[in-house]
Order: sequence, then structure tokens, then C-alpha cells
Amino acid sequence: MSRNRTFGRDATSATTDPSSGRDIATDLTKERNRLAADRTLMAWIRTSLSLIGFGFGIGKAYEYLTSAGLRDPADPVRSTLIFGTSFISLGMLALVAAVIQHARILQRLEAPDYAYSAMRPIAVTVAIMLLMIGAFGLFGILL
Repeated sequence: MSRNRTFGRDATSATTDPSSGRDIATDLTKERNRLAADRTLMAWIRTSLSLIGFGFGIGKAYEYLTSAGLRDPADPVRSTLIFGTSFISLGMLALVAAVIQHARILQRLEAPDYAYSAMRPIAVTVAIMLLMIGAFGLFGILL
């Protein structure tokens, strides 16, 4: 008698559908991976929306301060608008990259010979871009 018995059946036969010959455990694993990919996409949507909203907030704050006369409009570089626009652009680029990554993951999951291969991490790219935006903001404040 095998040690891998589940409710009186073999563990291997419990995961295979006899009518179709499909491995139920593999199908469930693919379903979990698809749901994980969907959750990751939703996290990137939230992150991108935050970046875009922050960029609009910076732009509106600049517009309000200029119209109220609290800020000198003689900023030849218009660093605040560039700062806000860079956040909006980064949010849009991150969202496009996340959608592309999600589509690629779904294609790989549908392939019958799925093999794991590491993808380029979007988070590292976004972190580097945020570092560059922060350096620009610091440079703008110091000058």
C-alpha cells in the first residue's frame, strides 16, 4: 500500500481526470499563476494611478501658486511642470510595461511546454526612473 493515498485512492490518480486525461493539479497551478499575474497587474495599475495623480497634483499646485501670486512665474526652466509631467509619464510607461508583461505571462501559461524564465523586473526600472526624477527635483530646489 502506498503512503501517498488520499481517501482510499492513489494521489496520482486523484489528480488526473480519467475522461479527458488532463492533470487537474497542473490546471489548478496554472489557474493560481494566472490569478497571481492578475493581482500583479492590479498592483501596477494602483501604482501607476498614484504616480499619475501625484504628477497632476504637482501641476495643479504650481498653477494655483502662480495664479495666487505666491510663486514668481519667472521660472525659465519651468522645473515644477517638468517634475509633474515626469511623474505622469512614468506612471503611463509603467502601466504600458505592466500590461505587456501581463500579456506575455498569459501567453507563457497557455503554452503546453511551460518553462519558467525570468522577466525584466518593471519595479527596478520604475525605481531607477523615480531616483532620476528625485535627483532632478533636488537639483531644481538647490538652484
